[in-house]
Amino acid sequence: MQSTKPIRVVQWATGTVGMFAMKAVIEHPQLELVGARVYSEAKVGRDAGELCGLPAVGVTAVSGIEAVLAAEPDCVLYMPESTNVDEVCRLLESGINIVTTRAEFFNPEMMETGLRSRIEAACAQGRASLHATGSSPGFITEVLPIAVASLCRRIDFIGIEEFANCREGCSEEMLTEVMGFGETPEQFAARRCPEHAVFEHSLALLASSLGLSVDSFEYSMEPAYCRHETALHKSTIAAGSVGGQRISITGLHNGKPLVQFRSNWFVTEDLEPAWDLLGNDGWRFRVEGDAPVDMTIRLPMPVEEDVRASGKYTANRPVNVIPAVAAAPPGIVTTDKLPQIVGHLRPA
Repeated sequence: MQSTKPIRVVQWATGTVGMFAMKAVIEHPQLELVGARVYSEAKVGRDAGELCGLPAVGVTAVSGIEAVLAAEPDCVLYMPESTNVDEVCRLLESGINIVTTRAEFFNPEMMETGLRSRIEAACAQGRASLHATGSSPGFITEVLPIAVASLCRRIDFIGIEEFANCREGCSEEMLTEVMGFGETPEQFAARRCPEHAVFEHSLALLASSLGLSVDSFEYSMEPAYCRHETALHKSTIAAGSVGGQRISITGLHNGKPLVQFRSNWFVTEDLEPAWDLLGNDGWRFRVEGDAPVDMTIRLPMPVEEDVRASGKYTANRPVNVIPAVAAAPPGIVTTDKLPQIVGHLRPA
């Protein structure tokens, strides 16, 4: 008989996405928040409810792994800016399941060999499971395509385009230093796109889950430029600098495109050349095969209290998947090995 006890959860990191995830855990009828691991000294000792805009819940934010282990969670929602493999392994060895948005864990077949071995050994020792998901990669690159593929018996190509106004959703440092907005054409041309490597993992998983295979990947980068000066958060980037970037990663089979993810990321819609930017953040999803599909998904999410609420799209899927991961066999659990995820929503 399935236990009716709530699943005990610790939220690890409380940035924009972590904050939304923690709030969703508190409000989830099957989950109980028992801890919050934070990185800011200003947050240590504060109530977790207050950190995410709710009344106090009696859970105090902590700064170290020992306090997390002492809370005896069934699952940790692991959402830091970088991965500490030693801490991940210690959680798993202690029998704590992990649901994460971290890029390293989407597809065990494409993980670095030493990392995969360590994680799998930790899962085996603690009889725990680890699953990586989110909105993109995650929902749009695995969950939706696998569901739509159930309409098909032959697929020739799957194409996913993402549209996102990054000015509202990213920090100044992320926009300029990591993503390259505001750079000259020459500076941007010299860039590589390592942040897109995770999509290789997710697209390869999608193909293999459908009985297909990717032989190799190829990339392309296409910038668009600001027609006028464009304000970011604290600074202004010049007319003629990079204001939009279209980056494609394509998985090939027998030399032909099989799966593709293309990001259309921008800080202004006033671009040269002009791009069709969907009119809202969102995705366009296409399947070519014996049962073609072409759908547009718009994400008309507002700004709430100076925080882009689109972070909920990344936060909610990991929260909703916790019960399935807690019930999964030990190991690195991929999307295709999970049952259909039902949100068990609270009443309006």
